[in-house]
Amino acid sequence: MKIQGKMFIWLAVFILIMAIVYGLWSKEPAGTTALFLAFGLSIMIGYYLAFTARRVDTGAQDNKEADVADDAGEVGFFSPHSWQPLALGVGGALAFLAVAIGWWLLFFSAPLILVGLWGWVFEYYRGENRTQ
Repeated sequence: MKIQGKMFIWLAVFILIMAIVYGLWSKEPAGTTALFLAFGLSIMIGYYLAFTARRVDTGAQDNKEADVADDAGEVGFFSPHSWQPLALGVGGALAFLAVAIGWWLLFFSAPLILVGLWGWVFEYYRGENRTQ
């Protein structure tokens, strides 16, 4: 995290210099304000990463001799046979399509989203997968 903190702090310095140059050269308030806000965001992220890096153990990204596999951890458990993501995907697509076509389409997509979400959350609480 030390490297990422330094990168964001240097990015913040660059954005600050560019904000000052842009503000003096263009005299345009919207872009200058946006650049100063980007500077503030970068400095906050950089400070947080640098502050946190001092309190945690060094990670593989801070070791120059580390391999990519040294930073790999558990990804998680994914259900290989679940149909619920398909229901959520179709329901979500219909919900976004409702913005373009008409809000009445939400009446058909909302139940599909709710059934898919309910099934995905409680998939391992009943049925043949209850013991997993």
